[in-house]
Amino acid sequence: MEENREKVILVGLLLGKNDNFDHEMEELESLCEACYLEPVFTVTQALDAPHQALYIGSGKVEEVKRAAENLDADMVVFDDSLSPSQARNLNMEIGLPILDRTALILQIFESRAQTKEAKLQVELARLQYMLPRLSGMGVAMSRQGGGSGSRSNKGAGEKKLELDKRYISHRITECKKELQTVKKNRQVQRKSRSESAIPQVALVGYTNAGKSTVMNQMLELYGNPEVGDNSHKMVLQKDMLFATLETTVRKIVPPGKPEFYLSDTVGFIDKLPHHLVDAFRSTLEEVCNADLLLQVVDVSDPYYREHMRVTQETLKDLGAGDIPMLVLYNKTDKVENFAGDIPLVTGNHIHMSAGKGIGMTELLDMIISRLFPPEQELSLLLPYSEGALLHQLTEQGTILEQEYRGDGVFVKVRITISPKLGSLQAKLDSFQVDDQSAGGV
Repeated sequence: MEENREKVILVGLLLGKNDNFDHEMEELESLCEACYLEPVFTVTQALDAPHQALYIGSGKVEEVKRAAENLDADMVVFDDSLSPSQARNLNMEIGLPILDRTALILQIFESRAQTKEAKLQVELARLQYMLPRLSGMGVAMSRQGGGSGSRSNKGAGEKKLELDKRYISHRITECKKELQTVKKNRQVQRKSRSESAIPQVALVGYTNAGKSTVMNQMLELYGNPEVGDNSHKMVLQKDMLFATLETTVRKIVPPGKPEFYLSDTVGFIDKLPHHLVDAFRSTLEEVCNADLLLQVVDVSDPYYREHMRVTQETLKDLGAGDIPMLVLYNKTDKVENFAGDIPLVTGNHIHMSAGKGIGMTELLDMIISRLFPPEQELSLLLPYSEGALLHQLTEQGTILEQEYRGDGVFVKVRITISPKLGSLQAKLDSFQVDDQSAGGV
């Protein structure tokens, strides 16, 4: 397969002071490899602002062109989003196909998508990316005729452009409608899980940090016994960028401990195209509806702090920035000169190695302690109008005493107020009485 890979020239533009520029270029190389492209040369330039017409300076364009000719390159990849006119001008100057970072990530997502939902999401993002870039595409398109505006005066290329735009706009509408149907089905599933009062935990983090490994370890150790062998419930686990695009939800049933749902989500990356964020928003709603987030961090990566920053910013953009979170410093066994033994738990942080199964027991204990606070015993006087609340207490707690009185129902209940029942706590506080004043009438 190596000999069939297309050769690419990488191009990066350093704008002002950017301490992460080297990391961004390394990541661009990894993205190319994930797309089965072979980087053969890198060209960089420092400017105060991108060149309006060519993104990089004309001298650098010549350097790229010469390198491409000498190395027999097939394509040029830029580490940023290019405007439609910049991509068109570069294509004409260099004479090779031009890919920007957004198009590259879209290609990776397209090759990874397996389910109908993921394929629709990627297609929608790709079409939204293509639509503004159709203008002027295809140098060979004929553009004859005068400027009267009459359709009959337009060249064949111009007519084709209109048809292409019309088709893409129509297909975008179709994709959105189909995704709305999928979204409704997902909402029904989510509502069913929500009504069960079983807490929901979501794995989040930078791509290739080990989220799927954590999910599979949890399934292997604490999978749902009702389904027997949980091996068919495992998710794809591979050392590659964006190995997982589909959000998967699994029930975790630890012996002798409360159960919870665990979801594995698509990984984040710096400069993640907004088309993809928008297209995958319905999938990422699993994150927004979680009671607890597990941020998985590849602590062996020298840029892991930058990855954590990107994750936090993406969560904030999604509206999930305030959800309680545990931080899993994964792959600690690969960190040289690590001062402590693993697993190491400190507050809401744990150093562990999911790939080697180190720290899974401790992680489970952390999850359970956050999701299920200590059981409490409450004495309540509920108005008769709160029949639904009494039913909920019966379902979620243990009724120790119950007495119907003239001013309501006195109930002594033992219950655990999990995050899923968090809104219940304030309501119960308003009906709480002490045992002395709760005596029967």
